Amino acid sequence: MRFRHPDGSTVHLAYCTNVHPAETLDGVLAQLRDHCEPVRRRLGRDRLGIGLWLAKDAAHALVTDPAALRGLRTELDRRGLEVVTLNGFPYEGFGAQEVKYRVYKPDWTDPERLSHTTDLARLLAALLPDDVSEGSISTLPLAWRTPFDSGRAQAARTALLTLGQRLDALAELTGRSIRVGLEPEPGCTVETTADAIAPLTAIGHDRIGLCVDTCHLATSFEDPETALDALAAAGIPVVKTQLSAALHAPHPRLAAVREALAAFDEPRFLHQTRTRTPDGLHGTDDLGEALARDALPDAAPWRAHFHVPLHAAPAPPLTSTLPVLKDALARLVGEPQPRTRHLEVETYTWQALPPELRPRTRPQLIDGIAAELTLARDLLTDLGLKELP
Repeated sequence: MRFRHPDGSTVHLAYCTNVHPAETLDGVLAQLRDHCEPVRRRLGRDRLGIGLWLAKDAAHALVTDPAALRGLRTELDRRGLEVVTLNGFPYEGFGAQEVKYRVYKPDWTDPERLSHTTDLARLLAALLPDDVSEGSISTLPLAWRTPFDSGRAQAARTALLTLGQRLDALAELTGRSIRVGLEPEPGCTVETTADAIAPLTAIGHDRIGLCVDTCHLATSFEDPETALDALAAAGIPVVKTQLSAALHAPHPRLAAVREALAAFDEPRFLHQTRTRTPDGLHGTDDLGEALARDALPDAAPWRAHFHVPLHAAPAPPLTSTLPVLKDALARLVGEPQPRTRHLEVETYTWQALPPELRPRTRPQLIDGIAAELTLARDLLTDLGLKELP
């Protein structure tokens, strides 16, 4: 979906296909047929943006077979789909029964992360619509926090500098500018936007910036105005923004609240949990740890890294951090000039929701994704952007 910003530029809205995990090219093609095109039709749109997730094997198949890449581009066009952004964070296995810490491997100290991201950049340059010259890729925020010493930090910095050089060469060769954004996430070396400033300043390359995920922003209790203004002051570009909402528990001391939270403690993904007290931020690596060990102070609200559907906040006594998303979006695209032009709805946890909240059929999932995109569209038009055909 495309929108005209009041400054005349185009802002793109997509939804991320990591909600339909597939490891192979055949799986990706099935996603387009079974989910992406039906979402577009459900919205009544002639064109729909998708943020592709290409796992290692799918990306390799496309990089090594030009005919397969042309075939994917043809299939996107045929189904009324377009791609301006890729989710390059998960490498493989995102559809496994247990993902947890595996999603952080390989990290930016491993040459395979550089190789994979380079492949993604080349593929995106070939997949961009003919009238679009800029693409974006979100990626791992360097590494999980442990172990990460000065030697590993230097290795990651060197890899990202090499990536920047490759992106420059790709732009010169193709005329397409691909930028990569580190995506701060609780528990990682770069957990917050503030954590990102020093390493990105050290890299100092204008094609390497930040991906702001509004669920992660909220989970770490970051204030959108403070965070985004600090990035702007440091000259750090917001390459893309993932529109997502975290789980919010206003009164975690209450037994009813803990019981409601326990329904979201599931075995597939990591749900880092945080609370902010006068002496700072406290957290656990997973929701179950917070509930089972009383590891967190419980006098102030808790937030858990669980991407809940944008249009459907959990029932009381829980809610979502949608207000943080709205505040961030207003500051990102509601000002005279947008701070980012690539927006991606990223609720990958539909099948990890408590059983009574999960979509039971493919049409129900399609309806849910369409509802999220409709909410995002309405937020953008309320900010003065005009939806384009």
